[in-house]
Amino acid sequence: MLYSPLKLRNLELKNRWVMSPMCMYSCENGVATDFHFVHYGSRAQGGTGLLIVEATGVVPEGRITHKCMGLWNDEQAQSLKRIVDFVHQNSESKIGIQLGHAGRKASTWNGKQLSLEEGWETVAPSKIPYHEDERIPHELTIPEIKKLVQDFKDATQRSLNAGFDLIEIHAAHGYLINQFMSPLSNVRTDEYGGSFENRIRFLIEIVDGVNELLDENHPLFVRISGTEYTEDGWGIEESVQLAKILKDKNVDLMDVSSGGNIHGATITLFDGYQVPLAAQVKKESGMKTGAVGLIKSAEQAEEILEKGDADLIIVAREILRNPYLAIQGSFEGKGECDFPHQYDRARI
Repeated sequence: MLYSPLKLRNLELKNRWVMSPMCMYSCENGVATDFHFVHYGSRAQGGTGLLIVEATGVVPEGRITHKCMGLWNDEQAQSLKRIVDFVHQNSESKIGIQLGHAGRKASTWNGKQLSLEEGWETVAPSKIPYHEDERIPHELTIPEIKKLVQDFKDATQRSLNAGFDLIEIHAAHGYLINQFMSPLSNVRTDEYGGSFENRIRFLIEIVDGVNELLDENHPLFVRISGTEYTEDGWGIEESVQLAKILKDKNVDLMDVSSGGNIHGATITLFDGYQVPLAAQVKKESGMKTGAVGLIKSAEQAEEILEKGDADLIIVAREILRNPYLAIQGSFEGKGECDFPHQYDRARI
């Protein structure tokens, strides 16, 4: 199954390997550089079925750091178009982009919040900082929330203009959308807080807005934290409930990660530790899922797919260590994988 195609809307992925969106902290004013050109291009040459470009801020204040990717202007879009064009012209890989806003976890460097002089004011659904030593974030007003929905739409349009094949909305890891979803970081009393339906409203409005721009050739993913590992917080049952709603909202796949919203939450790490979350979402909602979390080999990936726990294998650290993970896995399992014709002499 690992080297079988998967069709999402009209877009066909040649295999089930996906490069997870991972921040590289290497942009200048949100603009991709030559590093990004080589970084993404090499994974496409490595046979990866789908590449997802790192978390990309829809506004300057939405970046995690001042070195993170942005897509609020045309210069940034043009720098990404160069990468997209290379991938399309030199491989069978497809390429998507993850759009997000860091919310109260923005304006940081090396894991610490920057001063206002060095960084910027953060925003959140409620006046609750991520860490007690950090500044209290600005609580978004309803007009500001509506403006952010439009910012996601504007970034989506720029993504399409740059030639991206799909869009992923970042609603995980304690960033802004995730902050709205959790009852621990969202204590609003208006239509964006309180009940489950109200807490997911911001995400649903973004999904609806983005889907207005997408056609049958451009699928939509949503990344979530399946659980935040904290009592009375967001959990897997709510993730399943959300998946059922998003499936009816023309979301094609849920990328299931975990954690990130509650400082100090205890997470037990082991190979494939988040796979059960993707499996439960898939089995109880019928939504296609991507599995992520210390997946290190083609054998492990194949087992996940054969058990029906996920539809895509989303790899982070291992594909940083080995850009040719997909190709090498095909050698071991005798699967068919896109191989650069320039490298044919190394096939055997």
